[in-house]
Amino acid sequence: MRWAAVALALSFVDQPASKAQQLLENDEIDGGVQRLEQSWRQLDLQLRALDALIPAEPEPTTERFAPAQPLPKSLLKPNAAASSALSPEPGSPTPLELPDATELKPGVIESVSLKRALQIAVANNPGLQSQRLRVAAALSELQAALGTYWPQISAYAEGSTGKASNNINVPTGNNSLNKVPALSKNGLRAASGKATDGPFYTPAGGGAYFNQVENAGDAGLQLDYALLDFARTPRVEASRSKLQEQRSLYANQLRRLQLDVSEAYYRLQQADQNVRIQDAAVQNDLMILQDTLDLQRAGLVPRLDVMRRRAIEASDQEALIQAMADRAIARRALSVVLNVDPQISVTTADPIEPMPAWPLDLEASLLAAYRGNPELEAILAARNALARRSDAVAADLLPKLSLFANAGTYGVNEQMYNVIGKNGGCCGSPINTVFNNSGYDWSLGLSITWLLFDAGTTAGRARALDQRSQASAQDYATRRNAIRLRLESAFFNHEASLAKLASARRGVAAAMEAFRDVRLRYQTGLSSELDLSITQERLISSLVRRLDATVDVNITYAQLLRELLPVPRNPAAPFTPALTYSANQSS
Repeated sequence: MRWAAVALALSFVDQPASKAQQLLENDEIDGGVQRLEQSWRQLDLQLRALDALIPAEPEPTTERFAPAQPLPKSLLKPNAAASSALSPEPGSPTPLELPDATELKPGVIESVSLKRALQIAVANNPGLQSQRLRVAAALSELQAALGTYWPQISAYAEGSTGKASNNINVPTGNNSLNKVPALSKNGLRAASGKATDGPFYTPAGGGAYFNQVENAGDAGLQLDYALLDFARTPRVEASRSKLQEQRSLYANQLRRLQLDVSEAYYRLQQADQNVRIQDAAVQNDLMILQDTLDLQRAGLVPRLDVMRRRAIEASDQEALIQAMADRAIARRALSVVLNVDPQISVTTADPIEPMPAWPLDLEASLLAAYRGNPELEAILAARNALARRSDAVAADLLPKLSLFANAGTYGVNEQMYNVIGKNGGCCGSPINTVFNNSGYDWSLGLSITWLLFDAGTTAGRARALDQRSQASAQDYATRRNAIRLRLESAFFNHEASLAKLASARRGVAAAMEAFRDVRLRYQTGLSSELDLSITQERLISSLVRRLDATVDVNITYAQLLRELLPVPRNPAAPFTPALTYSANQSS
């Protein structure tokens, strides 16, 4: 039935325009009345068809004369006025902690100026903090690379103790070796004149058993120095370029952060003013509605005017509710970019004032944007770092000459006990129950290493780095074109916003006067409610357009400033955010 009604309504809409002319030219009254009734029936069918397309309401329709619904309570506290100014040193959340339920509840609302907000963001923003740490890490890497020009001196010391059980067995004697006399069996004669065994003689099948404890230790100094290393200098230069890249990225992030803070601040100003506009519209709706009700009771206006005014009031209240939600979101967005305590919600303290005209023409702005641009300098530094790393990898194929030296002392203590001879004994003389040995040693030398073959591994790594360096040149071109497009877009939009602001101001003045006149005329019965509604709508629209034009002027100015803002490369250098740009800064 719904689609049938729609098809029937559309069939009545698409009718030849000549029928209207035929109706005017028809002199018969009865025929005109019939056509008029037929038109009313067609209109009724169209309305029914459109009504069939609207889904059914889950709740019964609100009574047409019911009072307006109160504003949502969840929006009232986030939209409250600021209780105080933001503290000079606002707290920031701990990086590795999540807020608890208490911190997530709506807290205090504090106001802040744009200049102060920029200072807080420079101190608190986590993205900028992480970039500062990356700069510090790159500096540490450069210092580590510079240390390779110096020798390495290390100290070493070692101590050990151990116990061993020894069981010695000699299957053959040592009085002859390969049938050649070796050690005499007879040693010195005893006092009685009887011959004794020789001190070094071991009979066949003789042996001995003993336990041994050994304590040893040594200590000294070791020196290593690369006399000739072709990869050392390229590695240092690569680290230096990496540091320049990170510093340029830090400067570019400062520019980006200033734009983010400015945009968030201007958007919050826009949301604040939009709430005021929509609230004024609702208050005005209520006053006009009261006038319309009074005129209806006096029989001066039809019920249609009352219904239209109630519809307008309901629509404006919807716009007010959405404006309050937008302001609550804008406050939270500014608080996030400032990285303040989760319980703090930030609002603006500065009035809405349009920035001045941009002081440079387009060509001068582009030249100033290209000159010393940290975004482009970061790509050049990264490209140079890749080239130096490629040189360092290629240098691994060249010989490397190093000097080494060491000097130290050592000591050994051996203790033997439970010495037992078997089958005539063994090796009695070399077995000492206590043995101490100490001394010192030193060495000095040169070493040379030369990689002769690695199946192309080193050459492949160097070639890959060269290709990445070449690819960064294309990245430079892409970024250069993006900078120009951003600047030109901001420049043209800034010029357009200034012109629109001038027109919007004239429109607001005219719409304000028109609304005053039409409201007085409506109250005296000289104008219709329809004229009043149209004029009111145009007044609200002109106010919103003037607000949007003012915010667009400020945002486009901040976008232009982002491309030319002088910023330091060193995180330790002081930085004072600037809100305006002068022609002298471009020279």
